[in-house]
Amino acid sequence: MAKYLKTKMKIFLIVLGVILIGFIVVQLFAINSQRNIETYAYVVNKKYDTFEIRSYEETLFTTVKLSTKGYKNSSSKGFSILAGYIFGGNERNEKISMTSPVAMTLEDSMTMLFMVPKELKKEMLPKPNQSLIKFKKEPAKTVAAISFNGWANDKKIEKYKQKLKSALDAEGIAYSERFYFLGYNAPYEVFNRKNEVIVELR
Repeated sequence: MAKYLKTKMKIFLIVLGVILIGFIVVQLFAINSQRNIETYAYVVNKKYDTFEIRSYEETLFTTVKLSTKGYKNSSSKGFSILAGYIFGGNERNEKISMTSPVAMTLEDSMTMLFMVPKELKKEMLPKPNQSLIKFKKEPAKTVAAISFNGWANDKKIEKYKQKLKSALDAEGIAYSERFYFLGYNAPYEVFNRKNEVIVELR
């Protein structure tokens, strides 16, 4: 009996070790991948205690407008549609580099946006297989941004949206109703998760 239990424990420890090694490999891969991903570049104009003011250049995005409401209901659907396009779901079966962050408008009908790599112009992009996918050039803009860690959900996003609004009101900074959620990490990344809520300033 003791020998049987010892064997079972040994098997359990081996399986646990394999799982742990696999987890570490995935996280190291995720960290390394993040370093090589092109990001939506910006310039910080001014820092406050809880938020900062940024300037973004005019940038081209691949977008899909969703009929669902809320982050929970819309994020996976929008991501699968746009990821399908950049991973080859287009007329040329052409892969396009992933960029960061993934953006979503915080409206009743949410729109998800993937930034197009800067080296590509609109006329260079292959036609999507899905008619829901559109290309949109976002103009240069000044925004206020607030950051938070961990996994995003509707409750957290709304909390930081309200926190950003209160901070801007306290500083007397006028803002529009164009709020966005920005997510910087893949779902399987556990460490150093970064999320933001931004709003265009008037």
